Amino acid sequence: MKKDRNGLRTWLEIDCRAIEKNYKIFRSLINPKTKLMAVVKSNAYGHGLIGFAKELGRLGADWFGVDSVMEGLALRREGIKVPILVLGYTLPDKFKEAVDNDISLTISNFETLEAVQKEKFSKPLKIHIKVDTGMHRQGFLIEDLPKVLSFLQANVEGLYTHFAAAKNPAFPEYTKKQIAEFEKWRTAFTKAGLSPICHTSATAGAMIFPQAQFDLVRIGIGLYGLWPAKEIESYFTNKISLAPTLSWKTIISEIKDLPKGSKIGYDCTETLQKDSRVAVCPIGYWHGYPRVLSSIGFVLVNGKRARILGRVSMDMISLDVTGIKNAKIGSEVILIGKQGKEEISAGELANLSDTSHYEIVTRLNPLMKRVYSC
Repeated sequence: MKKDRNGLRTWLEIDCRAIEKNYKIFRSLINPKTKLMAVVKSNAYGHGLIGFAKELGRLGADWFGVDSVMEGLALRREGIKVPILVLGYTLPDKFKEAVDNDISLTISNFETLEAVQKEKFSKPLKIHIKVDTGMHRQGFLIEDLPKVLSFLQANVEGLYTHFAAAKNPAFPEYTKKQIAEFEKWRTAFTKAGLSPICHTSATAGAMIFPQAQFDLVRIGIGLYGLWPAKEIESYFTNKISLAPTLSWKTIISEIKDLPKGSKIGYDCTETLQKDSRVAVCPIGYWHGYPRVLSSIGFVLVNGKRARILGRVSMDMISLDVTGIKNAKIGSEVILIGKQGKEEISAGELANLSDTSHYEIVTRLNPLMKRVYSC
């Protein structure tokens, strides 16, 4: 691993064994006849689109879910031939590229549906109709059903929805209402002679609503070893164990001994309460380390917790390494991950930042190198 990160001041390590473990867990949770879409949108939740997709392709993922045609094209350029569905909105001027590269598109409103009908393609554009059963974001409403059917031809590939509140096993009622409404769409499509691939469940739904696995499930956050919500983690705590796949590391670039009373960082927001040994690391909020963690965040140095001192800068943070043995220039620092008996999780950063671990990992700067350990 050390050779792979030569010349890097900060990098991400992705554990292929953890990817495989998580993938096998979700395969075991779904019906053998149900296909698994690995959701690798948004740069594979910050883990690196190409590397993560290649690993999941090797493991046998049936589909890939991306946010945009551009992400789909990036996978195709790498020789990935697995079916790809764009989950987000697609501009009409990208339709032809989707057709030419066998990328399926989500259609969720009449304007886009009409734009598809007006185009002439060399071969049919594969579309998945997204319906709004209660999320009230993308999707056709139930009253749109007759009009939607009047537009469709036999080449419609998929029909799907997205659950709004499937992350708490104690409150299933809203999700059950969504499933019931989706069944109305499914039945109507069947009566119209259509046989779309039906899918409703993301990670949480696939875990706690087996009746809604249908033909395909869309597994995102779980493949990265992160739980959709604390409630689901608690519910499954003695049943399965997900393995976080990502570690974020940097190095110490400078160390100095400063006397009590010294001011640290921009605006002198922190004053040392005792003589201290202060280290600098060459990462900051540009890299994705939240500025809100100023003076409250922790990292790991030689297996010990070191607190952030003062403001998180654009490209640097300062640490209190007083009493940490052998801390020196070049020492490895853990921002997310394990070192010795200690661990800093994406969830810990999220809790301190008053956000979710989804945001923490997806906002990791895509220019940082992802090093795969396989």
